Amino acid sequence: MRPIRPGDRGPAVTEIRTILTGLDLLSAAGPHDDEFDLDTERAVRAFQQSRGLSVDGRVGAETWRALDAARWRLGARTLYHAVPEPLTGEDVRSLQERLLEMGYDVGRADAIYGIRTSRAVAQFQREVGLTPDGSCGPHTMNALRRIGRKVVGGRPQWLRESDAIRQSGPALVGKTVVIDPGHGGTDPGMVVPDGSLRWTEADLMHDLASRLEGRLAASGVRVQLTRGPSPDSCLPDTDRALLANSLGADVFISLHLDGHANPDAEGVATYHYGTDNGVTSATGERLAGLVQREIVARTGLRDCRTHAKTWELLRLTRMPAVRVEVGYLTSPTDRAQLVDPRFRDRVVEAIVAAVQRMYYPIERDVPTGSLDVSELRAVVAAGTVVD
Repeated sequence: MRPIRPGDRGPAVTEIRTILTGLDLLSAAGPHDDEFDLDTERAVRAFQQSRGLSVDGRVGAETWRALDAARWRLGARTLYHAVPEPLTGEDVRSLQERLLEMGYDVGRADAIYGIRTSRAVAQFQREVGLTPDGSCGPHTMNALRRIGRKVVGGRPQWLRESDAIRQSGPALVGKTVVIDPGHGGTDPGMVVPDGSLRWTEADLMHDLASRLEGRLAASGVRVQLTRGPSPDSCLPDTDRALLANSLGADVFISLHLDGHANPDAEGVATYHYGTDNGVTSATGERLAGLVQREIVARTGLRDCRTHAKTWELLRLTRMPAVRVEVGYLTSPTDRAQLVDPRFRDRVVEAIVAAVQRMYYPIERDVPTGSLDVSELRAVVAAGTVVD
């Protein structure tokens, strides 16, 4: 869909304003309730900020889906596992986050009432003496309001994810990594002319992804790219996440470049799944921190830190997932490095080192920037794996 932006009018704008009013982000509708005015833009930005979305004041496809989901409050309707179209909404996410706090395994708080959420609800119902039908109606809601936290002394999801990483072992051999070069096809992403040249985000990130694919494969990793160099169309983020899930990937890495009207904006930033109330992918957060520190240490790019987001690409993937904005293509300083193949090789080494360090036990971790990734290839070449 074309993003709805300031200055637009029509029924879609009226619908957006109605939802924002219901969320107390916008005053009651007036005579111009079909106009995307300054107040509406401010309300959209506030909504995007609170939901961990990109804050641009426009309503694109992802923001619209988040707005549509926000209509529902937990307890306003009965929730159940529907096939083939599962229920989605803010109420589902609230339920999932509540169950996670209580120690039940719903996986990622993805706002989708799938089979895993239904099983967690059934387990809760069984333990409190309700019929374990996996649906969340008035009786289950009353029980949830009465019961406090089940797990104390640490985040249960952190413990669960950390244990899964530990049990998978420290070696990269045999693990599956999905690499997602952003954009592609009809969407070139950021495009910057540079003299007689024309640099595009899609091309540079596919080259970076191909280099990363080679380094990881040499370390014994099964690697899958979400697209080739010249696809016919741009795969939606939801489909990229579904591809990674269908492959049973252990890690998902999405590669992008940033851009800004101010050419002084520069640096690298890494994103992981997380919400405004502290619910996060623990392993995704750890991987994001490792990727960020390794890239900064090995390239000298400005450190723009790590950030929690609820982008569909991060929310819908079931494995540790990060999105890396490797630099600003609009920055002359960053661009001069990004177009250098040797620099992209250093970025690749940083990401490989970060992925390996994620699987090291804490007591065996190494200082940032010190891991020689060529040693990983040597281990594979020698046919040995060190546990």
